[in-house]
Amino acid sequence: MTRLDARPQPLAFDPKRSALVINDMQNAFCSPGGYIDRIGFDLSRVPAVVEKIRSLRDMARAAGMPVVFLQNGFSADLREAPGPETPLWHKSNALRYMRATPAEQGRILVHGTWDYDFIEVLRPSNDEIIISKHIDNGFTGTRLDHLLRARDVRTLFVCGISSNVGVESTLRSAYHAGYFGVMVSDACMAVGPSYMQAATEFNIETFFGWVSKVESVQAALAPPA
Repeated sequence: MTRLDARPQPLAFDPKRSALVINDMQNAFCSPGGYIDRIGFDLSRVPAVVEKIRSLRDMARAAGMPVVFLQNGFSADLREAPGPETPLWHKSNALRYMRATPAEQGRILVHGTWDYDFIEVLRPSNDEIIISKHIDNGFTGTRLDHLLRARDVRTLFVCGISSNVGVESTLRSAYHAGYFGVMVSDACMAVGPSYMQAATEFNIETFFGWVSKVESVQAALAPPA
């Protein structure tokens, strides 16, 4: 077992039974002209977070850990939210934006579009796992749990955008499914008011898992001297 410096206390984990989950590093959430840029969210922290995630991804690959990429979006016919009888139709900001902006219909987070695609510097390799989802949570309605259990994974390191939506939702479900979940906080970015990042870290470390940083993961995965 390896010791990870984390909050609220150190966590012992086995790298051979661990995986890295990268949430929604798509043009929609990361790129100028993408969905969250169009609706007015601040992207100024994206470059720094991308570099942290790249470092984390490279560490995981070097340690032989599975790397999982979550990709959020909808079919072209929006079958995942066919109408107001589904909560997603009401609560998805992307779907609401497309309804309010007819010129954007079919362009926001729709499969096959630039918005839906991964950013160039964080594309999965051919042997890495891509989980397509249509809600924030990486577990609900996907094969993520099956693929992790098939690889005997017990600990999940989760990073990406956004901390307070997809990252937190996935970590909550990981906890409920019996995984040890770690939010790698400096490889995450919240959307919304500035306090959302701190609020999300509080929720995770207090109720659903652990919070750590890239340098702590690096130290834990470093080969013995």
